[in-house]
Amino acid sequence: MIRITRSLTLVALCLLGLGAQAATVVKLHHDLTEDSAQQEGAVRFKELVEDRSGGAIEVKIYPNNALGDDVQVAQQMQFGAVQAAPIPTAKLSGFNKQLQLIDLPFLFPSREVAYEFLDGPVGERVLSGLRDAGFEPAMFWESGFKQMTCDRAVHEPADLKGTKFRVMESPLLIAQYKAVGANPVPIAFSETYTALQQGVVDCQENPLVSISQMKFYEVQDYLMLSNHGYLGTAFIFSKVWFDGLPKDQQEILMAAAREAGEYQRERSAAREQGYLDGIKAAGGTEVVELTDAQKQAFRDAMDPVYEEFGGILGADLMQATRQELERLSAGQ
Repeated sequence: MIRITRSLTLVALCLLGLGAQAATVVKLHHDLTEDSAQQEGAVRFKELVEDRSGGAIEVKIYPNNALGDDVQVAQQMQFGAVQAAPIPTAKLSGFNKQLQLIDLPFLFPSREVAYEFLDGPVGERVLSGLRDAGFEPAMFWESGFKQMTCDRAVHEPADLKGTKFRVMESPLLIAQYKAVGANPVPIAFSETYTALQQGVVDCQENPLVSISQMKFYEVQDYLMLSNHGYLGTAFIFSKVWFDGLPKDQQEILMAAAREAGEYQRERSAAREQGYLDGIKAAGGTEVVELTDAQKQAFRDAMDPVYEEFGGILGADLMQATRQELERLSAGQ
């Protein structure tokens, strides 16, 4: 009798185990600290997904390059080892060259125009190219407009002549700084602070969130508010993983990524003044706000990049971009 009872208990436990399905796990990477709009967007994504899936999907957030740098993570995503990430467009340009469009200097006159453009037909066209590289794109998140920091004051393009300028591994960004006479040096984001501290490079570009949270201002004497470029991030899923999910889970994930992206953009813009105030309060960095005329001088100096990369990006895409930006700018 005891044996029969034990056998029945084991059978019941097995049946219960068969009935319970393990949660779908999403490893979500990003390259910034936990005190960032990127993290806030990731947390919002997690909350939306877990709530709407009733716990059938579990999101685990890995900030601050905990799973590797952006390019390494993108490579892991191609075979499904990491499932989701917002990654800077410049770092994804090796997987889809048309993403370099977003990194063109002085492309967007304002955040409002940037958002409308990126969420519109041209932005969707650029994003969709990632599918062939093994990613399922959702939308553009952001780090914001880029500024320059240097160990010397910069007011005009000539001030950058001969400087060793840290950039992301991006042909377009390398060409951009060659155009103003600088010596661009690709260095990993995680190694940038040390490179600046040790004098391996003299300058770098990044949005205020990175300058503040990665403490680049501690090892740079000047911060130039230039808004010379926009750092957008493409929120992507691993396509091989995403394609294997039930349709209802795919819909939950895609909707959550877009909704969380709207929130992430709001938080990104709202945080910027606080970052700038913190840098000023630290007292070791002089903040230089470039005038419109000075920005125009940089725009003119960097203009050859448009011609150089127009052929790479495609005449069709460049024409569509110009037309869309003219339309959006006229509406401001």
